[in-house]
Amino acid sequence: MLNDAFRELSAGAELLALATNRTFRDADGGLSLDAGPFVAALEFASLKRATVLGKPSSAFFLSALASMDCPPDQAIMVGDDAEADIAGALRAGLSGALLVRTGKYRQGDEKRFDPRPTATVADLAAATDWIIARRD
Repeated sequence: MLNDAFRELSAGAELLALATNRTFRDADGGLSLDAGPFVAALEFASLKRATVLGKPSSAFFLSALASMDCPPDQAIMVGDDAEADIAGALRAGLSGALLVRTGKYRQGDEKRFDPRPTATVADLAAATDWIIARRD
């Protein structure tokens, strides 16, 4: 299927990607390759840059906030992916981003990508407590 996609790109198709996440937590509990490695392979082979429609694209975060009429400086992202959720949200201008140690989180993720999380918390309940404790 990758070769079919490569041939379409070579014939002029545009490369669109829903996301560039490296991994996801699979049903068996282990990490599996997500879309990102496949997008990178197609970019390399086709010499085309993907238009990323989802995370970590700033346009994704800003569009989601606009749909809620929420300015970025009043939003905090909560996620388990330090690269796509956290760094992506902070690059988009959100006021903060909390990394939860659930889902696909792996020890040390909070130090792997820049910008780094505003805080790292145990889970969604701890993220909620963190946000409530700091609201005006």
